[in-house]
Amino acid sequence: MDAGQTPLVEMREVSLAFGGVHAVERASIDLYESEVVGLVGHNGAGKSTLIKILSGAYQPDSGIIRICGREATIANPRDARNYGIETIYQTLALADNIDAAANLFLGRELRTAWGTLDDIAMEAQARRVMNRLNPHFRRFKDPVSALSGGQRQSVAIARSILFNAQILIMDEPTAALGPQEAAQVGALVQQLKADGIGIFLISHDIHDVFELADRICVMKNGRMVGTARVADVTKDEVLAMIILGKCPESAIPGPGAI
Repeated sequence: MDAGQTPLVEMREVSLAFGGVHAVERASIDLYESEVVGLVGHNGAGKSTLIKILSGAYQPDSGIIRICGREATIANPRDARNYGIETIYQTLALADNIDAAANLFLGRELRTAWGTLDDIAMEAQARRVMNRLNPHFRRFKDPVSALSGGQRQSVAIARSILFNAQILIMDEPTAALGPQEAAQVGALVQQLKADGIGIFLISHDIHDVFELADRICVMKNGRMVGTARVADVTKDEVLAMIILGKCPESAIPGPGAI
């Protein structure tokens, strides 16, 4: 990120409670163009809740969200998509019995002048976006159930960026993948960054985050412990942030730091 650059996303002092339990409390986080921000913490730390607020699944009790410098109202997932925000869940939410092109346009199908499905146009656009992400992908006619984990991730990512998403939320993108498939996902992330897309990466895997992210944000008990450039912290320091809430000198402390 450049000095003075406007973030794609600014979340400021965001809070959300469920029945008196503070799932997220005064959390602030930024995301810039061509950047990957890893969001980590134990189960129940608040990271998934914070991101679900951005994706429109939850509405915060307080706080401000800005997209490209302008205050945003995100009341539901449709609002999020209108702001260029797409979420790729761990389950990928693909329809296993249909092919890649049909998955890319699921719910947003192209039709001919006669009202029938325009399979030719959808496949042509699918090939174009998939070639941009994964030039080696060739299995356009196969149901996605027959694809490898890495190829399925390619389809899920392609579906997100087909409609000009600029902000991606990736939930555990390499979970249950072997080393080769995880490397494919890493290559996809690098391609997305090159295209100017900003990515929030939610992961329990510290190695994943150090491999893929530019900055890392640690949450604990609903609060932000701190934020640091991955190059400026060690894995042991990040573990201390996760377990103890202890923020190293190289990180910017949040309200959850000790």
